[in-house]
Amino acid sequence: MKDLTRYRNIGIFAHVDAGKTTTTERILKLTGKIHKIGEVHDGAATTDFMDQEQERGITIQSAATTCFWNDHRLNIIDTPGHVDFTIEVYRSLKVLDGGVGVFCGSGGVEPQSETNWRYANESEVARLIFVNKLDRLGADFYRVVDQVEDVLKANPLVMSLPIGVEDGFKGVVDLLTREAWVWDDSGDPMAYTVEEVPADMADDVETWREQLIEKAIEQDDDVMEAYLEGNEPDIDTLKRCIRKGTIALDFFPTYCGSAFKNKGVQLVLNAVVDYLPNPTEVKPQPEVDLEGNETGEFATVDADRPLRALAFKIMDDRYGALTFTRIYSGTLSKGDTILNTFTGKTERIGRLVEMHADSREDIDSAQAGDIIAVIGMKNVQTGHTLADPKNPATLEPMVFPDPVISVAVAPTDKAGAEKMGIALSKMVQEDPSFRVETDQESGETIIKGMGELHLDIKVDILKRTHKVDVEVGQPQVAYRETITRRVEDTYTHKKQTGGSGQFAKIDFSVEPLEPGSGFQFESVVTGGNVPREFWPAVEKGFFTSLDDGILAGFPMLDMKVTLIDGSAHAVDSSAIAFEIAAKSAFRETMPKASPQLLEPIMKVDVFTPDDHVGDVIGDLNRRRAMIQGQESGATGVRVKAEAPLSEMFGYIGDLRTMTSGRGQFSMEFSHYAACPRSVADDVIAAVQEREKAA
Repeated sequence: MKDLTRYRNIGIFAHVDAGKTTTTERILKLTGKIHKIGEVHDGAATTDFMDQEQERGITIQSAATTCFWNDHRLNIIDTPGHVDFTIEVYRSLKVLDGGVGVFCGSGGVEPQSETNWRYANESEVARLIFVNKLDRLGADFYRVVDQVEDVLKANPLVMSLPIGVEDGFKGVVDLLTREAWVWDDSGDPMAYTVEEVPADMADDVETWREQLIEKAIEQDDDVMEAYLEGNEPDIDTLKRCIRKGTIALDFFPTYCGSAFKNKGVQLVLNAVVDYLPNPTEVKPQPEVDLEGNETGEFATVDADRPLRALAFKIMDDRYGALTFTRIYSGTLSKGDTILNTFTGKTERIGRLVEMHADSREDIDSAQAGDIIAVIGMKNVQTGHTLADPKNPATLEPMVFPDPVISVAVAPTDKAGAEKMGIALSKMVQEDPSFRVETDQESGETIIKGMGELHLDIKVDILKRTHKVDVEVGQPQVAYRETITRRVEDTYTHKKQTGGSGQFAKIDFSVEPLEPGSGFQFESVVTGGNVPREFWPAVEKGFFTSLDDGILAGFPMLDMKVTLIDGSAHAVDSSAIAFEIAAKSAFRETMPKASPQLLEPIMKVDVFTPDDHVGDVIGDLNRRRAMIQGQESGATGVRVKAEAPLSEMFGYIGDLRTMTSGRGQFSMEFSHYAACPRSVADDVIAAVQEREKAA
C-alpha cells in the first residue's frame, strides 16, 4: 500500500502566454526529471511535444508527467491556455486534486484566466497562485493581486513579495520565515542565497505578514484566541491553518517570481507539498447507477474498495491508443478485466504505463490516487467510467459544449478518402469537442469545432500526423431555428391498401419556449381518444423532425408540443402510423408558427492599447456587436462585448492591423439569439444555392 498522503495530483493552468509550460519545465528541472531545460520559444519544451505546439509556441493538449519533491510524488498536468482548447482544461480539472494558476505579472488576469478559474470553482479544486514574469516591463505584483480580488472575486493570501521590479527583479521574500531568497543572473535555479530582508522592505514585509497571519488563523479558534492575547503562532501552526483554508477554498496562497529566469519556483513547489490536498483530503466523487441516479455511495480513495476510474483523455500515438485514467478507488493491475459502464462491455487491461510527456515507463499495477495511462483500450472515450464488473457504478459523466463552427474537408485524391475516415474517427475519440458529420445532401465530410484555431490545428494534424492531404471549404456557422408564436393544428394520416391500412389523427399545439429550454412534449388527451401506448410515438415523430428545420434545414430549438386530442382506429392504428402523422404534421404546421433563424452569439473579450479604443469599438459595432463594458488597465483597455460568430471570422487579422499588432482577443460561445431579417434571408438563400449545386 502506497502512502497517499505523499501524493499530489496537480494541474498548471493559465491564460495563453502566462508561462505555464515554462513553469512546468522549471519544475521538472528542479525535481531532477530533466537535465536540460527546453524553451517554449525555441520549440523545445518537454511537455509541448506536438509539431503544431512547437511551431506556434502554444500548448494544445494537456500533457502528463510525474516527478518527486521533498519525498512527495507530484503528478503534474500542463494544460493549454488558448480559448479554443478550454475543453482540455475542463477535463484535466475534473481529475485533479489541486492546481497552480499562473498569471502574467504585466498582463494580469486575462480573459481566459477567468474561464479557467470559473471551471476550477465549479470543480472545487484547491489552488495556489503564481504571479509570473515579474522581470517583464510593466510587471506589477500588487496590481495582479488586486485584480485577483476584483475580477476573479477570489481571496489571495500573499505568501511572498518581490525584491526589485522589472529588470531589477532579483528574488522574493518568504513572508512566513521572513527570509529573502536572492538569485544571481546566471539563470541557474540553484544559484541563490538566503539573506535577511532588505532594509527598505522591512515595513512592507511586516504589514503583509500581519495580514497573512490574520487571514490564516481564522481557520482555528484556539489559535485565534491565543493571537488576540498577544501570542504569535509558530510556523508549523500557521502552515496547518493555511493548509486547512486552502483545501476549504477560503483563500489561495499567492507567490511571485519569474519562471523563465528561474526565480521563485522552489517556493511554489514547497507550497504544493505544504498546502495542496492529497487524494484522501478531497471530496470523494459521487457514484451513480447505470440509469444515472445517485446511489448515495462515494468513490472513496481506498485501495481495498471496488475499482472506480475515469478516462479523462485519449491520445493516439505510434504505439496505439493511450487512455489517461485517474483511479478514484480500488486497484488496477495488468491482466484485470474491467467494465466500461457507458458501453456495458468488458475489456482486459494489457499494458499500464506512467507518463512523462511523450515517454513512458511500464508498471504492473496502480491504485486509488494514481494518474496513469492504459495502452490498447478499444471502445473507451473521454468521460467513460471504468469499474469493477462484479460491482459496477458510474462516476459523474463529463458534459461537453456543442461546436459552433464547421468546415467541409475533402481528400485531394480518391485514395485518401479511407485514410481520412480512419484519421478523423481517431481524432474524435481524442477530443470530445471535435465532431465529424457527413452531409446527407451533398455527401461532404463536415468537421465541427470550438473556433477557427481549433479547426485549423485539426486540419494541420490531419496533414502532418496522419499524412492525409485535404482541401478545406469555407467556414460555416452552426445556425439554429425556432418558432415565435403558438399555433393549434390537426393532422390526419390515412393510408388504405389491401388488408389492414394505417390511420392516425392528432390535434396538437406548438408554442415557443424560453431560450435554452430545449424540446418539451406533453399530452393532455383524456378519455382514451389517442391510446396511451401511442403517445411516445407522437413524441418521437416530432422529436426526430427537429433535426431538419423548415427555413434552411438547421436543427430547431426551444419549443413545446402539446397533444390535445385525436382519434385512433381499432384495427388500422399503430405506433408507426402515429409517428408518421407527427412527422407530416411538423412539416405542415411549423411554417404557420412564424419560424425564425437563430445565430450563435459569442462572448468577446478584446484587449487594445489606449490609443486604438475608438477604432476597435467602431469595428465591433460594424460587426453587429453589443458592447457590454470597458475596463481600463495599466497597459490598455479591455472591451467586453457580445457579437455574432458569423461576423467574427478573420477578426484577429483585422484587430492586429488596427492596433499595430498589440491587440489580443478571446471569445467563447454564449447563447443563440434571433438573426436580423436581412442576415437570415442571405443565409437561407446561400443554403438553397448549395442544395441546387449539389
